[in-house]
Amino acid sequence: MLHSRLSRAALLIAGSVAALSFGAGEHGLDLHYLDASTSPCRDFFEYANGAWLRTDPIPADYSVWGVDEEIEQRNLSILKDILENAAAQPGAHGTIAQQIGDFYAAAMDEASIERADSAPLQSELAEVDALKSAADVAALIRTWHTRGIDVVFELQAQEDLKDSDVNIAYAGQGGLGLPDRDYYLRQDAKSVLLRTRYRTHIARMLRLIGDGNAAEAAAWALQLETTLAKASLDPVALRDPINSYHIHTTQQADVLTPHFAWSALFAGAGRDDVQRFSLAQPDFFAAVDKALAGLPVSHWQAYLRWHLLDDAAPYLSSRFVDADFDFRSRTLRGIKVDKPRWKRVIASTDAALGEALGQAYVAKVMPPEARQRALELVANLKAAMRARIGNLDWMSEETKRSALAKLDTLGTKIGYPQRWRDYSKLEIARDSYYANIRAAVAFEARRQFAKFDRAVDRDEWDMTPQTVNAYNNPMRNEIVFPAAQLLPPYFDAGADDAVNYGAIGAVIGHEMLHSFDDQGSKFDAHGNLADWWSSEDRARFDARAAVLVRQFADYVPIDSLHVNGQLTLGENIADLGGLLVAYDAFKSTEQGRGTTTVDGLAPDQRFFIAYAQSWRELQRPEQLRRQVQSNEHAPAKYRVNGPVSNAPAFAQAFGCKAGDAMARRGGANVKIW
Repeated sequence: MLHSRLSRAALLIAGSVAALSFGAGEHGLDLHYLDASTSPCRDFFEYANGAWLRTDPIPADYSVWGVDEEIEQRNLSILKDILENAAAQPGAHGTIAQQIGDFYAAAMDEASIERADSAPLQSELAEVDALKSAADVAALIRTWHTRGIDVVFELQAQEDLKDSDVNIAYAGQGGLGLPDRDYYLRQDAKSVLLRTRYRTHIARMLRLIGDGNAAEAAAWALQLETTLAKASLDPVALRDPINSYHIHTTQQADVLTPHFAWSALFAGAGRDDVQRFSLAQPDFFAAVDKALAGLPVSHWQAYLRWHLLDDAAPYLSSRFVDADFDFRSRTLRGIKVDKPRWKRVIASTDAALGEALGQAYVAKVMPPEARQRALELVANLKAAMRARIGNLDWMSEETKRSALAKLDTLGTKIGYPQRWRDYSKLEIARDSYYANIRAAVAFEARRQFAKFDRAVDRDEWDMTPQTVNAYNNPMRNEIVFPAAQLLPPYFDAGADDAVNYGAIGAVIGHEMLHSFDDQGSKFDAHGNLADWWSSEDRARFDARAAVLVRQFADYVPIDSLHVNGQLTLGENIADLGGLLVAYDAFKSTEQGRGTTTVDGLAPDQRFFIAYAQSWRELQRPEQLRRQVQSNEHAPAKYRVNGPVSNAPAFAQAFGCKAGDAMARRGGANVKIW
């Protein structure tokens, strides 16, 4: 439920797209990707993408390569031009051109960054060195949070789960350097080896700032992170929103964590008027409080130095960048070489000044009429979803009425915000990359603190327009599609309906169905966490979802690692329902009702191939292992084969028979929405 403030590194439609050029395979279907030697009824992902999988190697600076990354490459060229022009022609102080231009120029000034080396960290390191007591440690953690340095835990504004018109503060578990808590707890040989490498990495980083006790300090830092991990909710439990909703007054919270004063934290940010917030995971904060009381200050100093370094490394000299890459990218994700500096700097500019950069981006890629075309497509998907709800044979009429009310009020945001974020109080200069990063995270921290106990701005976006992604916000009951994913091959004005509905239609359907997955379905039409189900209907829903859990738990993407069917359940429900809704919407079109073939393929075949090709993706083994162990999304292959194997129309389109792998054990399809 909580989002990181600044990402270290993160659908729709385009009419006429200026400044973009497209190569082979970037429009419509590419028949050269098909693998005729693989039966579509045995492995549809391989059939639709097999030739591409064998001939399109992952670039050395990527851990994943697929459709999103191809779009990203086109976007990067556009963004690079925007930023280089802004840097070359400085605008007046306080303008967007000045801010993005100076940010980019400072970040690209490698000579100055190399000369500075670790000097930008000295004031913060001195704060750590000065700690004498547990009270000092708690005070520094609070101070860093007001500056946007999220150590130990995360603190964010988000809608009150039971009153979605108001933002409240959520203090949630965090403080780990590995991807999630299970990395600290697994005892298999590869996990043990990874923790050893992680401890070595911490020591290496600490030596870069002259820590003469680096090996022991690394062990202390890892030990403290392990303590936090043991007290953290696992990824499955963390998906349930009620597990992050524990409302307390600041005075009550102070009593629960006597060694960490929450009232002082809010007061330090100028928000001593905050009366209540969610201490999202109580057991985690009890462990933090116990560690504050019981651990030597030297252990906390080691931990804080390490996390300061870990956070800052990408913005410092090459000694830090290279060491950070060696573990974070090479060891954890299998990436061979670091991305060129300009690509990394675009990512940090997007994180710091995303909507400022986005204004220039959308002017180049998304004409106003594109938004209307996307809205029309969404309306068609909504109509198909309405019909599916009405035809459900397992849901009572009363619950159907509530489901339809939620669907009817589902909001849609397309392309870019109606009102852009105001960065006028963010000071950016050309003299220090690190100073600009710290200014940006402090700006965002102030923005978050200002939102606590204030009305929700329902026009706000949680992604930038240049992000190749989309999302569903259940607390606002809305689906949001940034401009960057409204580009070919997801949507192509020159392609036939089968291709567009199979690709972008399924993505729209996916986000729509998140409102009705195992967690999104717990929110009502206004975005409040409220039970609108009859107990009998919820039981029937859960029983059907359990079949999907078992289906995905049978998939083994790498070594002996199975997909976590419970962790990925929400995404799998959205994939399955989104595909079926998109198919129904496609069947309402002239092409969908017809039988005319294109390139020898019937309309339904083109629809399903477009769906599969929109998921074409390669991953390095290290990244695939990381995804299977910690991500709520199943690997791409199973996000194709899982849903289509549950779609009777797919089996009919390709003549799949009982016993075929893509026919779900003779037709035992999962039927939810």
